[in-house]
Amino acid sequence: MTRPHLKKFRRIVVKVGSSLLIDSAAGKVRATWLSALAADIAALHGDGCDVLIVSSGAVALGRSKLKLPRGPLKLEESQAAAAVGQIALARIWSKVLGDHGIGAGQILVTLQDTEERRRYLNARSTIAKLLEWRAVPVINENDTVATNEIRYGDNDRLAARVATMASADLLILLSDIDGLYDAPPHLNPEAKLIPVVKRVTADIEAMAGSAASELSRGGMRTKIEAAKIATTAGTHMLIASGKIEHPLQAIMDAGPCTWFLTRANPVTARKRWIAGSLEPKGTLTIDAGAVTALRAGKSLLPAGVTRIDGHFARGDAVIVRGPNTHEVGRGLVAYDAVDADKIKGRSSSDAAQLLGVSGRSEMIHRDDLVVGGLRGEAD
Repeated sequence: MTRPHLKKFRRIVVKVGSSLLIDSAAGKVRATWLSALAADIAALHGDGCDVLIVSSGAVALGRSKLKLPRGPLKLEESQAAAAVGQIALARIWSKVLGDHGIGAGQILVTLQDTEERRRYLNARSTIAKLLEWRAVPVINENDTVATNEIRYGDNDRLAARVATMASADLLILLSDIDGLYDAPPHLNPEAKLIPVVKRVTADIEAMAGSAASELSRGGMRTKIEAAKIATTAGTHMLIASGKIEHPLQAIMDAGPCTWFLTRANPVTARKRWIAGSLEPKGTLTIDAGAVTALRAGKSLLPAGVTRIDGHFARGDAVIVRGPNTHEVGRGLVAYDAVDADKIKGRSSSDAAQLLGVSGRSEMIHRDDLVVGGLRGEAD
């Protein structure tokens, strides 16, 4: 099967693990390697691609700066080390990207932030704004406030969640191995690299191994879990070696890696989820002008809403109906029912004054809206 090419993707998440970023023996960042990776990222960015980075390394950097002994850390020790390391990690990424004239924005999240509705929407909006400003979001798990033990593999899964949250069409996991093999390569010299995985099956899962280094929280098992998350949501994923300089350029040059393919794309997968998997909590009735705007691919603004029905919270699914009560579409609403009722029929600037805070300018953003091909919408 023909492998995809990086140039075809418009939004890419790159996950960098601790064992790649940190030289454990020296206790410091692999500066030369990181500079080469930043150059690769800058090349993609310069071609108009949106790039997001999910970076491990906070705990490892904190350990180094605090001169902590090798070996396992207690939960509170890991949290404290992360608090020190997060400052250093943000500074490092800001510097290497800044060398190429690219701004960086730090976002600290947990898996819960990608699963709890309101926090998910806020994180998604922040990421979207940074990308609109052509900055590179640098995302890390917020280890300082973890409520359970820091586990191997969290950032592989977190990267997959971030990719789906950002509607990325490709997730790249840079690893200490160049892809998925049909047997553990360190045990079997005859093991063969699998270049393309069309679907994650039980046989593929059985090939997964475990974490191989002290700094790494990942292992092939968690990477396969990440592949299942990403491909289900319409995001392609690949595993490639990060032990070489210019790892993204190596992928561009058809270097060894494993692609996990999806048949969907992030937009259609998300739209399918909104349209068919969520129970509507209310209804917005809109005027004929708003129907026309939605048909043209626009977002739904408060000014076009004439009636609010139901008890819904921000982020809930709602039905959108035209003036003749025919269903026009479904979407995720940006306001609670009470606030939505206050600002219906008003301009976005009036809405801010009525609510006393500056909220979203759209009642439903077009990315969160599925418009159906129903008749009679503008009657």
